[in-house]
Amino acid sequence: MMRPASLSSPSNLAAALILVLLALLPLFAELLASPFLVTLFTRMLIYAIAATSLNLILGYGGMVSFGHAMYIGIGGYVVGIMASHGVHAGWLQWPLAIAISALFALVIGALCLRTRGVYFIMITLAFAQMVYFMGVGLEEYGGDDGLTIYNRSSFGSLLNLSDKRVFYYVCLALLVGALYLVHRLVQSRFGMVLRGSKSNDRRMQAIGFPTYRYRLTGFVIAGMICGLSGALMANHNEFVSPAMMHWVQSGDLIVMVVLGGMGTAAGPLFGALAFLLVEYLLSRITEYWQIIFGPLLILVVLFARGGIGSLFDMLEGRRRG
Repeated sequence: MMRPASLSSPSNLAAALILVLLALLPLFAELLASPFLVTLFTRMLIYAIAATSLNLILGYGGMVSFGHAMYIGIGGYVVGIMASHGVHAGWLQWPLAIAISALFALVIGALCLRTRGVYFIMITLAFAQMVYFMGVGLEEYGGDDGLTIYNRSSFGSLLNLSDKRVFYYVCLALLVGALYLVHRLVQSRFGMVLRGSKSNDRRMQAIGFPTYRYRLTGFVIAGMICGLSGALMANHNEFVSPAMMHWVQSGDLIVMVVLGGMGTAAGPLFGALAFLLVEYLLSRITEYWQIIFGPLLILVVLFARGGIGSLFDMLEGRRRG
């Protein structure tokens, strides 16, 4: 069973440097008179949180969930529906978004985790499509057209999320917290059982570990973190729609995790930033940016099978060699 990379590994040091640069980004945006950079990178941070949650179950647990984006939609709709009824308190919106995401993850995980392989993938996809069409059917809250949020979550005088820089730093802080939480979980006994279950579930059960409970717990934790990213996304876009939880969004999250490096601490950060930055740059050139992005992704898979994070370790190995 592979041990998680050391915190002092080249990939983790590169991630630390990226986080420092991200902390300085609003200052650069102000110097360059380009406030759009803050908006663009806020979106990247939110998706990095969602990718971090997926990495816990996909990278470390081997659970290929093709419906993970549904929790983004659930978290977003909790914020949107509460806001439409005049409840703007973030202290109520965000915990409720996390709690309802946890409830959905518990019910869905309890059923899906009794299957393996392609059956697990298809059942998670089926549940995601069910939740997607539930969103489409919410005519009172916009249905397929979505729901506009006129006021961001309120935390009184403590935080003014209407200020884009304040919201950016809140997202950055929550991303660092999510990365640290997943790292600590993976290093713990819980993480060892989760990774052991990925390698050989029968052997882990034979030596006395109730792997189903461990995997279900990991599934719920991942849903909670992703639900929080949905609450952030609703505030960022000031809009929610069923498109937030479409299966294509789940596919994008999987690509981010694989691109950055599955089962690595910093992989989701690398993957989300690379995916969304390339998407933004190529979309400014052509609307068919996927045609260019596809071969680039294949090149990464062929020459950096451990994802972008492995490139830093390879470069360090060659330097020492």
